[in-house]
Amino acid sequence: MSASAPFSVTVPLKVGLVGTGYAAKLRAETLQSESRTELIAVAGNTPERTESFAQTYQATAVLGWQNLVQRTDLDLVIICTVNSEHGAIAHTALSAGKHVIVEYPLSLNPWQAEELISLAANVNKLLHVEHIELLGGLHQALQKNLAAIGKPFYARYSTINPQKPAPHKWTYHSTQFGFPFVGALSRLHRLIDLFGKVATVSCESRFWPTESEYYTACLCTAKLRFTSGLIAEVTYGKGEVFYQASRPFEVYGENGCLIFNGDEGFLIQGEEKTPIDVGSRRGLFAKDTKMVLDYLTEGTPLYITPEVSLYTLKIADAVRRASETGKIIDIL
Repeated sequence: MSASAPFSVTVPLKVGLVGTGYAAKLRAETLQSESRTELIAVAGNTPERTESFAQTYQATAVLGWQNLVQRTDLDLVIICTVNSEHGAIAHTALSAGKHVIVEYPLSLNPWQAEELISLAANVNKLLHVEHIELLGGLHQALQKNLAAIGKPFYARYSTINPQKPAPHKWTYHSTQFGFPFVGALSRLHRLIDLFGKVATVSCESRFWPTESEYYTACLCTAKLRFTSGLIAEVTYGKGEVFYQASRPFEVYGENGCLIFNGDEGFLIQGEEKTPIDVGSRRGLFAKDTKMVLDYLTEGTPLYITPEVSLYTLKIADAVRRASETGKIIDIL
């Protein structure tokens, strides 16, 4: 352990993983490649899939996350499962004396998230909320080139994901996924990281329901007015009603604009159109995992705090209320 490390930890750290999906797979691969960690146990939603996943990564399959987080042989719990379960798992894991990594959102309820941050401080354990969008090539390119356009006054960010047919999975379940801008918190967090505090929000939403609790498509458009005066429009849509995928991100400033579409970017100033190199989105879960381990063992600063994630979660919840009431919500 480094003298500057924030916690007293022994390597290899014994890790428990909740989830068997895409993010869990990438976490498990990173844990396997790391000399500082040992993946001990995995808990998933179905016994068959959990057993298969655990065998792949030489871990023990555990029935239910409740049994996993109570294990005395774990130092760290990584939560990569249904959004609606994040808060309860994090609370139980922290209370059991474990460090915690959780994919955003920390909770669907901002008040529970606030309580979890206090709990982590009280038990002296790490609570890290993943926000890999900040580590990706698009965000790094935005940060690097933002000053070139002068004071920004307008931003537009849209992600449209066609799915035909819509998958029968938790990300299309309103209760399990949460309100779209809460469940997909990174859509707002990227803007808040760039432009700071928010003054007001409004939102319009539409869902294409089925006879079950799952929907086949959703479309949400939010407007955020920042305290700087900048206005941002954010659209999130997915499902069967869409026919073309797109993810443009545009920022307009007094001296030019930044235009990104997918992995292509340009700085436009007058007649000049300068290409911007947009780095890869690959390897970000591995990078996040390694940064947490650097923090735990060496004290290297992390790229985000749970308090910053909580602020965005509160804004996202205000967007939800704006959608439900049709009102403009003031952020205090």
